[in-house]
Parts: sequence; structure tokens; C-alpha cells
Amino acid sequence: MTFTIRPLTPSDPAAIFAAFNAAGWEKPLSTFTTYLADEEAGRRSTLVAVQGEHIAGYVTVNWCSPYEPFGGMPEIQDFNVLPAYRRRGIGGRLMDAAEALVAERSDVVGIGVGLYADYGTAQRMYVRRGYLPDGRGVIYDHRQVPPGELVRLDDDAVLMFTKSLP
Repeated sequence: MTFTIRPLTPSDPAAIFAAFNAAGWEKPLSTFTTYLADEEAGRRSTLVAVQGEHIAGYVTVNWCSPYEPFGGMPEIQDFNVLPAYRRRGIGGRLMDAAEALVAERSDVVGIGVGLYADYGTAQRMYVRRGYLPDGRGVIYDHRQVPPGELVRLDDDAVLMFTKSLP
């Protein structure tokens, strides 16, 4: 299978929205239009994997992480490959491209990963790629969770990782 990884284009938000919606992932169109606006403003870069005319996945680089302990380092965010395109190397290539993009500006990159089973593949992938936990434990909505505090186990509950880049 041949696919291409390229920067986000103005026609992509609607196409990504439609592709993910068709797969049962209800992500708002505004997410992708915001990514385009952020790209145009230089705050974020979005890479899109396509096979022919079909969206296969995407990943973003937020050039100034909102997670305070990262001190504004770049953070890879919202990494997704559609189920029909998984286990074909697309995720690895998207991560390679995102890390190469970050390496042009920084020698370290951050990433967060969810805690429940749906994130199991990503958790394992990040560790295999050399990402290490930042040691601050569970983070909820960009804030460290103190011992004994209860949080909802949803997409905002994450562990944050960093990786040194060559």
C-alpha cells in the first residue's frame, strides 16, 4: 500500500471530518478548522496521511505545549489513524514525520497518552520509540493530579512523556 504524508491543506478539514465521522469517530469539524487556523498562524503543524484521495490519519505538533512543566516545548498531539488503515506502517511514518519536523526546531519533544485500554497500542508504541514518562504521574486537563484526588478516566486523563531527538 502506498500512501503520502503531507502538510494540512485548506480542503483537508472537511475531508478529515467526513472520514473520521464515517468511521464512527465524532470529532467536530471545528477541531480541524482550528488546526488549519493554527497552522496559518504558526502555532501548530498538522501532517496528514493519505492513500490516493483517501484520508488515512493525521498528527499535529503544537509548537508551544499548554502543559506547563514542558516549558513551552513542542508537543505531538491528536495522533490518529483510521481503523481501516492500521497495522500498515502509517502510524509509524506519521510519528517519524512529526519527530523530524520537531527536530528542526528542538532537541526534545513531548507527548501525552491516555490511560484506558483504547490507548494501549499508543502507550506501547511511544515506549518502543524511546519516549519516557516525565515522572509527574497522572495529569488531568494539563494539571497534575494530587494523591487521593479522584478524576474521571476519560481522554483528559493522561501520562506525559518526553523524548530526546537526534
